[in-house]
Amino acid sequence: MTLTVRDVSRLLGKSEREVLRMVQRNELPAMRVHDQLRFNRIELLEWALTHFVELNGEILESSETGDFMPTLTESLREGGIHFYLPGVDRTEALRAAVGKLPLPEAIDRELLLRVLLARENLSSTGFGDGVAIPHVRNPLVLRVPRPLVTLNFLARPVDFQAVDGLPVFALFLLVSPSVRLHLRLLSRLAYALRKPELKERLRSRAAAADILEVLQAIEAEMNGKPAVSADRP
Repeated sequence: MTLTVRDVSRLLGKSEREVLRMVQRNELPAMRVHDQLRFNRIELLEWALTHFVELNGEILESSETGDFMPTLTESLREGGIHFYLPGVDRTEALRAAVGKLPLPEAIDRELLLRVLLARENLSSTGFGDGVAIPHVRNPLVLRVPRPLVTLNFLARPVDFQAVDGLPVFALFLLVSPSVRLHLRLLSRLAYALRKPELKERLRSRAAAADILEVLQAIEAEMNGKPAVSADRP
C-alpha cells in the first residue's frame, strides 16, 4: 500500500530530487518509516485529485490478487442513487448517506459514520463543483463483501469545506473490501467527475437511469487509458 520516493518519481514524472524537495516544502504527503520516506497510495491519489495533477496508471496497481473487479457503474447500481437526502451540516448529510448504504447487518453504521467524519477532519473530500466523495482511508476496516458506491443528492447544499469553496449538493459515498478495489473505484470516479456530460447530469439531478447510462459510456471510454487524469476538462 506504500510507495517509495522512486515510485512517486515515476508516477509524477519528476526526478527523485524534486520529489524530495516537494516533501520538504510540505507540498506532498509523506511519512517516515525506519528513516525512509514512504507514501500512502490513497493519500497520493487524493493529493493528485485536489491539485489537478496527472498520475501514471500504476497508482492503481497493488500486491493484492483477485479476479473480481466490478466496474464503477456496477458498484453504483449496487449501492443506488438517492434524492432529497436531509441534512443541514456535514454530519447530518453523512449520517443520511450512510443510512442509504445497503450494508450487511453486521456492519456498525455508527462506526462507519465516525470513521468518515474523522477522515473529513483530516482533509475535506469535497473535490469541487458541488461534489464530495466521502470514503475511508483504510477500506479494510469495513469488511464489506463487495464494493459499494452510492450517489446521494442533498435536499439542500451543505458546506464541506471543499477546495473551491462551493457547497456540496451531491455525495458519492464509497466503501470497498480491499485497497486494490478502493483505488480503482476512487480513481475512476474522480476521472468521470471531470467529464462535462456527467457534471451536467449531476447538476440537473437527472434520473438514475440517465446517470448510469452516461457513467457506463465514460467507463467504456476509460478502458485502455494509460493514465489517471485529474485535470479539469
